[in-house]
Amino acid sequence: MSEELLINVNPRETRIALIENGVLQEIFIERANKRGLVSNIFKGRVSRVLPGMQAAFVDIGLERAAFLHASDIAPTLRSAGSGPATPDERMKADPDSTDRVLPRSLARESRPVPNINELVTEGQEILVQVIKDPIGSKGARLTTHLSIPSRYLVYMPEADMVGVSQRIEDEQERVRLRDLVGELMQQSGRHRQAVSAGEGVTALRPHATTDGYIVRTASEGAPYEVIWADMQFLHALWDSLQRRARTIATPGMVHEDLPLVIRTMRELTRTEVEKVRIDSWETHRRVMDFTERFMPELSPRIEHYPGERPIFDLYGVDDELQKALEQRVQLKSGGHLVIDQTEAMTTIDVNTGAYVGHRNLEETIFKTNLEATQAIARQLRLRNLGGIIIVDFIDMQQEEHKRLVLRSLEKSLARDHTKTHISDVSPLGLVQMTRKRTRESIGQILCMTCPTCEGSGTVKTAETVCYEIFREILREARQFETERLLVLASQDVVDKLVDEESTAFLELEEFIGKPITVQVEPLYTQEQYDVVLM
Repeated sequence: MSEELLINVNPRETRIALIENGVLQEIFIERANKRGLVSNIFKGRVSRVLPGMQAAFVDIGLERAAFLHASDIAPTLRSAGSGPATPDERMKADPDSTDRVLPRSLARESRPVPNINELVTEGQEILVQVIKDPIGSKGARLTTHLSIPSRYLVYMPEADMVGVSQRIEDEQERVRLRDLVGELMQQSGRHRQAVSAGEGVTALRPHATTDGYIVRTASEGAPYEVIWADMQFLHALWDSLQRRARTIATPGMVHEDLPLVIRTMRELTRTEVEKVRIDSWETHRRVMDFTERFMPELSPRIEHYPGERPIFDLYGVDDELQKALEQRVQLKSGGHLVIDQTEAMTTIDVNTGAYVGHRNLEETIFKTNLEATQAIARQLRLRNLGGIIIVDFIDMQQEEHKRLVLRSLEKSLARDHTKTHISDVSPLGLVQMTRKRTRESIGQILCMTCPTCEGSGTVKTAETVCYEIFREILREARQFETERLLVLASQDVVDKLVDEESTAFLELEEFIGKPITVQVEPLYTQEQYDVVLM
């Protein structure tokens, strides 16, 4: 499978499209006034401790306080005897891991967590890292398990472990890398002891006596020298972060992750990416400088796109992006999906639509569900849908069909680098799944809540509004003395009043004994109206 990256850069917005075999699969958007916060490190102050939730709110300088759960607090900040971090907590910083893990709520139950009052206190200053951007009404999600990624390694201060990316499948290579990093850790430890002798100790976090690393996929086949250089770079960066943390005011940002384009290059390890096209000469030069220094094998695949035709028009990216904002997704067979995203969860309904099949009903349903699994996997990546996802497949009678559909969904999600967990098909034909959510979906980035329906997705009919107006007229006429009344409403409501509801309108006028006039207000929505006493 061939892949291509298209990078569209404007002064205030950067967009990156991942194309697989000519089809848009993922899109990433970063705007200058709303950059993502994931992986940024802050010096924060605990503003409130909530024992009932085993959590605390931390002021890191954002509009809303960020959320820190007790299970996301590193062992160095816990009381003695609280135990080490769970494997999930240690490995969650690995962007290369493809393991399907349990939801974090279940992972917390695997071991006891000390009471939040024993871990932090109000007013305490701590170093925290953002693991989820603010989404909707929810603030950012934090952890004190700090991790700093580079090209070949992810550095975790005080983690005291070495992990190897699950994508490196060769066992001999895994052993080689683990032994190599272990040897370099010993050398690095002796080197850092000599360098840091006499250095003060920060009150925010003790100076690391042990380090932890996750060996990334890009390290496969990498020689000693590049791993050592990466480790030294990470140590120098961590030391500079500690010095900055001691001097900046609270709250404040200690470390900001790389911009989207450079971050994408850093994470780029897949050999399938044949070409990276960039339509900005300045950004192209910056990317070339980065790749020639850290990943020279990628440089020949990067090219500047000078064409007058917009780069996203090459594969119809903008058209596909527009479709990704729609509720309905059409299937090639004639069936369709209906996707509803809410704050609590996302639901996906599978329908046969115009597809009637050729054999029997069960076969028609089975083929529609199979086709839907591929479309669902693509839409989850394209729309960046996360959290709890419920898929309502069309009811199947045969257990073998249910098994094959679930297997097809798992296979279709295999190329999704965001962690997912899928349950079995329920008796109602529902599949429950979770997909890790760290940033806003495409819909949340590009759209806003409708000011008319305020997110409900519906508005009152003109007929309903007419009857509300009738009741309001009766209420006003009984309470106040007036010579006549004026109704201000939208064009559709006024048309309804003087046409289909004209008889009822005249009867009401006769009943209250006062004339009623109507007037169109062009700026009113269908649900807005006023009854004015004249």
